[in-house]
Amino acid sequence: MSASGDSARGERGSANRSKAASPGRRKGARAKPETRLGMVRRARRINRELADVYYYAHPELDFDNPFQLLVATVLSAQTTDLRVNQTTPALFAAYPTPEDMAAADPELLEELIRPTGFFRNKTKSLIGLSAALRDDFAGEVPGTLEELVKLPGVGRKTAFVVLGNAFGVPGLTVDTHFGRLVRRWGLTDQTDPDRVEAEIAEIIPKKEWTDFSHRTIFHGRRVCHSRKPACGACPIAELCPAYGEGETDPEKARKLLKYEMGGQPGQRLRPPADYPGRPAPGPSADQPADPGAAR
Repeated sequence: MSASGDSARGERGSANRSKAASPGRRKGARAKPETRLGMVRRARRINRELADVYYYAHPELDFDNPFQLLVATVLSAQTTDLRVNQTTPALFAAYPTPEDMAAADPELLEELIRPTGFFRNKTKSLIGLSAALRDDFAGEVPGTLEELVKLPGVGRKTAFVVLGNAFGVPGLTVDTHFGRLVRRWGLTDQTDPDRVEAEIAEIIPKKEWTDFSHRTIFHGRRVCHSRKPACGACPIAELCPAYGEGETDPEKARKLLKYEMGGQPGQRLRPPADYPGRPAPGPSADQPADPGAAR
């Protein structure tokens, strides 16, 4: 990525963030109900604005191949990507292939993944999916939704993470952040992940599904928090019907920003080259996971 490209994106991001101090659209400010066409246009503008701010948006799990991403995604349930990234180096050193993990001693595997929580159920899933990969797919992670969801412990969300980031197949990752934000933005009122996925798929162009997922999740982790969103520092405040649910004072809102937006380390120990923040710290008993970033 060129320095001029970084500069241009940074300028656009700064311009977007400056809008937050005086948003043109506040909660309850619309004079008449929004039309379907108006909502679709607003959704796509949200996507474009977030693309400028989070030009570096990426999966926040460290991985080198589809198998590692699949395992890391299963481990990410009910914990943070940071905690998973601190756990997987030792895990993949011990069990680098599906064949190795399928033959693992459950008690030893449990100890390795214990920091991620729910380690007994996750151990069963990891051994089960590894055995299925070994026996049914010649040790290779399949590249279709239909085959992935047949693996133990793998649902549509996990499958779309793997498809989008390991195989380049567009997919919407409806985690807790994604669902919360698209409802807050008024793009859907559904709570069931499959229904959320279906409705957003009709709004956002298919080629943008994976990137829109990353951008939305990034925004949820960094700015639009569940309990206290940083409305006054939000780059899409003028597009959000829920503006005002959180802190609107720009200075106070900036103090709520997390990760690189707040000058703090990210969640990946090995982030992409264009990531503007600091890598996360490695495994340490003194490094608690941030519960606010859990999926």
